[in-house]
Amino acid sequence: MPILSPKRPGAARRRRGRSQGVAAFLLLAPFFAVFVVALVAPLVYAVDLSFFTERSSGLGFGGSEKVFHGLGNYRDALTSEHFQDGFVTLAMYCVIYIPVMVGLAALFALLIDATTTRAGKFFQLTLFLPHAVPEIIAGLIWAYLYTPGISPVLGVLSDGGIEIDMLGRSWVLPGVINISVWMWTGYNMVILYTALKAIPNETLEAARVDGASGWTVATRIKLPMIRQAMGVVVLFTVIGSLQMFNSPMVMRSAGSALDADYSPAMFIYHTAFGVNDIGVAAAASILLAVAAGVLSWTVTRIAGRKESM
Repeated sequence: MPILSPKRPGAARRRRGRSQGVAAFLLLAPFFAVFVVALVAPLVYAVDLSFFTERSSGLGFGGSEKVFHGLGNYRDALTSEHFQDGFVTLAMYCVIYIPVMVGLAALFALLIDATTTRAGKFFQLTLFLPHAVPEIIAGLIWAYLYTPGISPVLGVLSDGGIEIDMLGRSWVLPGVINISVWMWTGYNMVILYTALKAIPNETLEAARVDGASGWTVATRIKLPMIRQAMGVVVLFTVIGSLQMFNSPMVMRSAGSALDADYSPAMFIYHTAFGVNDIGVAAAASILLAVAAGVLSWTVTRIAGRKESM
């Protein structure tokens, strides 16, 4: 009678594990391919460009050659007054824009959360619609509304004796902030509203039984319980603010008093395609990416620290 060898469960488990690993690799391979092509490769290429510069030989008639410049491009970008002024403008933009937008998003989320289900869905969709408009189109819409002589809004204000030049230098920053608030308040309101719906009903009912008013429930219970979601909103807003480009560019094309290097992103674009200094533009883009990483880390640490308190 032949002796049958016992089955080894470990071997079957290893085969199952290998097959699962192959399946996971096949599923993740498209993502990593796009990640490498769309993010890693451009980043490596930008770093490579940031260490070189173009220099003309002789009197400029012999063409230009690519030479190693070391950290010179980074020094030129950091010492550029236009690049520094762009960060000053960006800081002023964030100081005004982020509190206004996050405050409005939280207010609208609380109001919708307090309404009936059908009315809440209607207002949620209505407030979200501006975000569905592409930023370039939104910039064109507001550039039309900012242009004196053709804007119906400015025409009504002018008839009432109020003269506002939204394309003038003193109104440029409020105009850009207004476009951003119009576009992103509804998007972030949805995030905060979703966090509000995750609050246990038992907590809210207990507060109402204890005699808490609607204002007290909103400010003492709801807002503290969505603090983490508000931290995420602030983090995304800070990162997005560093990339401020489309709206100012559209306003500039409409005749605004905006400089070509109004923001760091516009400085990079102008340096690369206006001045044709690719090395400094690449170095400035790397510095902007580093600034975004540092700010993201800072906001995350502050939000985490407040959450643990």
